[in-house]
Amino acid sequence: MADLTRLTAAETAAAIASGEASAVEVTQAHLDRIAAVDEKVHAFLHVDTDGALGAAEAVDAKRAKGEELGPLAGVPLALKDIFTTEGVPTTVGSKILEGWIPPYDATLTKRLKHAGVVILGKTNMDEFAMGSSTENSAYGPTGNPWDLTRIPGGSGGGSAAALASFQAPLAIGTDTGGSIRQPAAVTGTVGVKPTYGGVSRYGMVAFSSSLDQGGPCARTVLDAALLHQTIAGHDPMDSTSIDAPVPPVVEAARNGDVRGLRVGVVKEFAGEGYQAGVMQRFTESVELLRELGAEVVEVSCPSFTYALAAYYVIAPSECSSNLARFDGLRYGLRVADDGTHSAEEVTALTREAGFGPEVKRRIMLGTYALSSGYYDAYYGSAQKVRTLITRDFQRAFGDVDVLVSPTTPTTAFPIGERADDPMAMYLADLCTIPANLAGNAAMSLPCGLAPEDGLPVGLQIIAPAMADDRLYRVGAAVEAGFVERWGHPLLEEAPAL
Repeated sequence: MADLTRLTAAETAAAIASGEASAVEVTQAHLDRIAAVDEKVHAFLHVDTDGALGAAEAVDAKRAKGEELGPLAGVPLALKDIFTTEGVPTTVGSKILEGWIPPYDATLTKRLKHAGVVILGKTNMDEFAMGSSTENSAYGPTGNPWDLTRIPGGSGGGSAAALASFQAPLAIGTDTGGSIRQPAAVTGTVGVKPTYGGVSRYGMVAFSSSLDQGGPCARTVLDAALLHQTIAGHDPMDSTSIDAPVPPVVEAARNGDVRGLRVGVVKEFAGEGYQAGVMQRFTESVELLRELGAEVVEVSCPSFTYALAAYYVIAPSECSSNLARFDGLRYGLRVADDGTHSAEEVTALTREAGFGPEVKRRIMLGTYALSSGYYDAYYGSAQKVRTLITRDFQRAFGDVDVLVSPTTPTTAFPIGERADDPMAMYLADLCTIPANLAGNAAMSLPCGLAPEDGLPVGLQIIAPAMADDRLYRVGAAVEAGFVERWGHPLLEEAPAL
C-alpha cells in the first residue's frame, strides 16, 4: 500500500483494524523514517525501538484473537520528554535529569498505552518547557522541517517537527503559554490546548502548575480529536483534574460546520510587530469563515495587552517553587558528591551545572517576585491582571461562540536570531498566553504560507472552558475549506528532507 508514514492517524488505525497493514509494519516504517531523517531534524531525544515494536506486536496479537481495537490502536506517537515513562529516560530537555529513568508512568502515558497507541520515543523540548524555539534544550536545537535553519517553535518543537517530517502521525505536547499551538503554527500542523484540567497533569514534570496543560498534536483536526478523546478525562491523582465528561470532540471534528456560529476577531491581536504575510493569511481565514456561514464580529479584550507581562511574573514565580525539588540529593544529576562539600554546596553546584541559562533566568525572576516586600507588587498584581483577562474572555463569550486570531505574530525565525534577546523571544507567545491565563481551550491549525518566506502560518481558535468541541467544529470546517481551496493538505508543500 501507500507509504505508511504519509497516512493520517485515522487512516493508519483503519488499515491496522482491517488487516491491510500490521501494527508492526506501521511501527517499523516510522522507525525507519526516524533513522533516515532525524539526524537532520533532531526531533527525538530517545527512540524506544524495542518498546515500540513490543507494543505493536501486542496490538497485532489482539487483532489476531478477534479482540476489539481502540480507535488509535497501533498508531505511532511521539511523546514530549516531559511525561514520565516507566523504564524510559525522561529528561525534560535538561542536564539535571540526564539519564533519569522514572519508576512509573504519567496518567497520560498510561492512557496511551491502554489505548494501544505505540510510543516511538521522547521528543526534544526547551528545558523544563521554558522557551519558544526549542533552542533552550540542553541537548541541542531541533530544526523546522520546512527549513532546517529555522526554529520549529517551542517548547514542544520536537513533537511538532516529528509530525511535519512524517516521523510520527501523532504527538503529545504541553502548553503553558503556547507551547503546543506556537510550534503547530510554524510547522504547518494542528495543536490543541485543552481546557485547563481537561487532561491529567499527574506525571508531567511541572513548570507552572496553574498554567501547564498537556494536549494533542497531529497533522489533521480529526486526528487531534481522536488523540484528545484518548488522553482526556478525570484523574483522581490530579487535584486540578475536572470531574466532568469529556466534550464530544470527535463528533465535532467529523461534522465541522460553522453555519450560524458567531466568531469574534480579537482587536488587540493585530498591529505593530505582526508580519504582513501572517495578517494576510489570517484575513483570508476570516473571509473563509464568512463564506462557510459564520457571522464575524470584532471583539475588544483590552486586558490582553497586559497578558505577556502578567504571564512572565506568574510563570517564573511558580517555576521557582516547582524547581526547588531538583537539589541533587534525591535523583538526577549530582555534582561534587566527594565528601568534602556540605549538602548545601552539593545542591548549589548541581544546580549551577544542571540548569541552563533560561531556567536560571526564570528561577531568579520568580524568586524575586515572590520575595518579602515584592510579593504584592509583582505576583499579587499579576494575578489581578489575570482576573481582568478572564473577565474579558467572559464578556467576549457572552457575545460570540469562539474567538480567532493569528497564532503567532511571525513565521518561524532563524535559529539563533533571538537567542540573546529574551524579550523578542517572549513576544512569540503574544497571542497564545491569554488562553492559558484564563484556562480556556484553544487550537492552532494551518491557514497557508506567508508570501514573504513560504513558511506556514497558523490560525488560532479559542473557546470557553469545557467547550473544547467548538474548537474541533470550527477547525474541521476551516481545514476542509482550505484543503478544497489548495487541492491538498498544506504539508504536501513542505520540501523533502
